[in-house]
Amino acid sequence: MMHLPKEYLDDLLVRMTHHSCAIENNTSTFSEAVSILLYRVIPGEISVHEFYEIENHRLAFNYIIENIDQELTISFIHDVHSLLMDRLDHEKGHFKSHENAIVRATFSTASPKETPSLMDQWLLNLNNRIQKAKSSDDIILSICSSHIAFERIHPYADGNGRTGRLLMMFLLLQNQVVPLVIPKENKLEYFQFLEEQNAEGFTVYAVSTIEKEKQRYKAFLNSLPKE
Repeated sequence: MMHLPKEYLDDLLVRMTHHSCAIENNTSTFSEAVSILLYRVIPGEISVHEFYEIENHRLAFNYIIENIDQELTISFIHDVHSLLMDRLDHEKGHFKSHENAIVRATFSTASPKETPSLMDQWLLNLNNRIQKAKSSDDIILSICSSHIAFERIHPYADGNGRTGRLLMMFLLLQNQVVPLVIPKENKLEYFQFLEEQNAEGFTVYAVSTIEKEKQRYKAFLNSLPKE
């Protein structure tokens, strides 16, 4: 796995958590996220629900980093979801048991009955595409395409977006690519990629955003003490 300095991981944790939760309408500020994630101090203004969204994201993020060499399995995905949704969803770590929908989406998500088989096929297709990838751009395309498919299946009652974005981070890091951090300011553009199943457009966006992330990552590497 690529070298990930603690300073970079702390920076990535805050940005991933703040923006991913904000995309799902968490209203806490960036400074409040820093306070909770890095200083372990709970701001007085934040609600209990929004605190747990942020704190749980920290736990899921750390679980992924600690298990970055592990094979991606349905069980692993359940573990990530369970950490994300602890104290927030009684179905944490289990596929949905009732029909669900995405607000403002024009497409229907998978039914609870078909979700397990669709997720097995999703995982098989993802692994096949990554194995056949010949470049980092091919890998990014495979991961972006799989993310769109994951969100359209919407396998869990809640927490699908946060789970899916953390899985993208996991897959990119496993393939020696820095993570994709989608800023909350790009929420509508991101949702449009999902709505239109626009894997090519999403990939162009991701490649450009990842290129900026590479520069940030290199800056942290350059700041390390020279031996």
